[in-house]
Amino acid sequence: MEDMLAPGSRQRRCSVCHARSVGWRIDPEGVETRALKELAPITGLRVLELGCGDGRLTFQYAGDAASVLAVDPDEERIQNARAALKPELASKVTFVLAGAAEVDAPRESFDLALFSSSL
Repeated sequence: MEDMLAPGSRQRRCSVCHARSVGWRIDPEGVETRALKELAPITGLRVLELGCGDGRLTFQYAGDAASVLAVDPDEERIQNARAALKPELASKVTFVLAGAAEVDAPRESFDLALFSSSL
């Protein structure tokens, strides 16, 4: 895989991603996903992900979760996430076009909230 950005950049252009629309791969070493699994195991949990973007992180953990409500205010990113959603995750993952303040769900609806890149 060849770097397509300035030397020292942490992002790399990849030729194979989970969807054609996702051209940039962040965290190619999987540090973020490993840290999430160690600090906040999500197996069997109902997850609220605020700022899900194109689903890059969502797709990494969704298989282990009971359910995922993933929201983002960027319409294009939500469309890309929905397009990349694999059939085996379709019953667990819902992508919604909304900002964090617009999520209207009782606190008891979720076991864990994630804010990966939304701050």
